[in-house]
Amino acid sequence: MAANVEDVIMLLGDSLTQGGWEPNGFAERLAYVYNRKLDVINRGMSGYNTEWIIPIFEQCFATQHEQQHVPKVRILTIWLGANDAATPDTSQHVPRDKYAANLAKLIRMVRDPASPRYSPATKVLLLTPPPVNTHQWRVLREQDGGSLDRNFEATRSYAQAASDVGAAEGVPVVDLWNKVWDACGHVEERLSEYLWDGLHLNQQGYAIVFDEIIKTISTNFPELHYDNLAPVFPLWDRIDLDNVPAALTKRSIFPN
Repeated sequence: MAANVEDVIMLLGDSLTQGGWEPNGFAERLAYVYNRKLDVINRGMSGYNTEWIIPIFEQCFATQHEQQHVPKVRILTIWLGANDAATPDTSQHVPRDKYAANLAKLIRMVRDPASPRYSPATKVLLLTPPPVNTHQWRVLREQDGGSLDRNFEATRSYAQAASDVGAAEGVPVVDLWNKVWDACGHVEERLSEYLWDGLHLNQQGYAIVFDEIIKTISTNFPELHYDNLAPVFPLWDRIDLDNVPAALTKRSIFPN
């Protein structure tokens, strides 16, 4: 990455994160509100679980030596579990305890001073998987000649595991399982209002994700809320017309 771009928000996850670039997805909306302040990098990998994402993250997140040459990751979202919670007869399944350990490993890769990728400037947000609508998902699977490979209670259990990891590691948790579950009135069939196929979020679902991420940032890292950040380059009506080249020189919006 060139030295003249903004610091970044990195989104790490599975298809729910990858789909954040869809129209009105949460990644698209984050990019809009943080425009000219923080760039958004989407590292969502459709179909991936926590086992497979670790080597990807090791290649995507700079080591301490490399960090001095690239923009800093100011916010890292970790959103995994929808695939880990697949039924045990699938290749995507990761046992719940191993899932929790993998989440903790990802967090410690950034927050542990002994880690090669230690980044004290990075604030981590952990997102839980949302509920699964097995009624919708079963129809799609059967249309494709498959069988139901997701379980409502299993996904709830993995969401709780993610919340437990966040509490143990001292990382804020965006509890999407309960937020979406509450939004549908605790009726599984009504999850279709927020999931387009029973597993993946639609615009209404992503609206919840975006709102909850911003609320969590505002509560835990208010200095990183988009309203509290100045643009890297000045607004047009703040340009010093008597010294334009100097006025348009990239500035740091962080003290370090």
